[in-house]
Amino acid sequence: MRLKENKVYIKAGITAFLVVAAGILCYFLIDKLDQVSSAWNKVTAILRPFIVGGALAYLLTPACNALDRFFQKCTRGRAEKTCKGFSIAISLIVTIAIVTLLTSILVPQVIRSLVSVVNALPGQINAARQQIDQWLADEPDLRQWWDRIFAQISSAITTWRETGLMPMVSSVLSGTASYVTGFAVAIKDVLLGLIVTIYLLAARKRFAAQARLTLNGICPDRWLPKVEEEVHFINHIFHGFLLGKLLDSAIIGVLCFLGCLVMGFPQAPLFGVVVGVTNIIPFVGPFIGAIPCALILLLANPVHCLMFVIFILILQQLDGNVIGPRIIGSSTGISGFWITFAILFFGGLWGLVGMLVAVPLFAVIYDIVRKLLFRRLRRKGHDQMIAAYETTYHPAPAPVKKIRRAKTETADPTEKTDQTEETGKTEEADKAEETDQKPESGR
Repeated sequence: MRLKENKVYIKAGITAFLVVAAGILCYFLIDKLDQVSSAWNKVTAILRPFIVGGALAYLLTPACNALDRFFQKCTRGRAEKTCKGFSIAISLIVTIAIVTLLTSILVPQVIRSLVSVVNALPGQINAARQQIDQWLADEPDLRQWWDRIFAQISSAITTWRETGLMPMVSSVLSGTASYVTGFAVAIKDVLLGLIVTIYLLAARKRFAAQARLTLNGICPDRWLPKVEEEVHFINHIFHGFLLGKLLDSAIIGVLCFLGCLVMGFPQAPLFGVVVGVTNIIPFVGPFIGAIPCALILLLANPVHCLMFVIFILILQQLDGNVIGPRIIGSSTGISGFWITFAILFFGGLWGLVGMLVAVPLFAVIYDIVRKLLFRRLRRKGHDQMIAAYETTYHPAPAPVKKIRRAKTETADPTEKTDQTEETGKTEEADKAEETDQKPESGR
């Protein structure tokens, strides 16, 4: 009895200590928030090459696996290391070529468009003023009002050019050294990230086995199936959404380029790249990319701007109703409201990267909360409430297809238990038959 009481007291003391330590830690984090954030930024800056390399390796893993299987099939499994090296090299070369092609298209077109806008802006303003003067020739009152408004606008533009534009240009020129340093640091991070990507892709099977061993060693046996299922669901959501979104955005970019080319826009390559790249951001990305393109066309030709806006609306309807569902499907399982919330929240936290990973990350959080809540409701006996909700508002998602290796490893214990149960049943039946036969032989 004393031993049990001592154990209860020890557990209560450990719990109280952990609660007090957590409270002190929270107070320290809140009190030293600036120092903690600066330390966090420093750590993330150091680990940025590993983050870039890990993300790139995660995206290139399906392509490397497919190429590896193809090369091993061609060589009949005789040169495994060579096949692995070729698959990694081809994946990286294709990725670098695509990025280089998009950059070579985007940068000259952006510079050319900005120069043409700056050169055409004074002429457009004068033409608009002459047209308005012709319209208001017979209206002296409106003409006086327009002259007064135009004078105010001209003075505001002149003031902004002297007090706002020139200081901004001087600050940009004075900060050229910092921009060059930042660009050099970014190039360094990208190069180191490529090296990390090569190492991760070369040892991806070993890292997967180590992660599986770690998961089996840390998690209790009763939690292990649930944790494995959730890990496979996370992998399915991120891979399916990100790779599907990249393919969908590439198709939309090509269609936008072809449509702008047919309508005779001189900036067709620029518009195709901008709309395709921003289409990666779900729900709001197409509009983010269409706004600057429409402004460029508005300054050059308002009719072309109207045609482009109508074309983008039609293209986005085609993407949302035909192309997107066929490529991505309803893999996330969350509504448009939560998609908007996730993009705004994680975009505010992590910028462009947060917008890219917002939807799959929130889908994972949503799924975990949903499963925990449903488990609590089932314990309370509300199975009918869950069934009514799923059939009406949130149908249960399709089961996640696991990797073959994972299937074999997870299926083996169940198969073994089934086999042992069957063999046990057959042994019991044989023993029963033997016991039945013994009295007959005695008789």
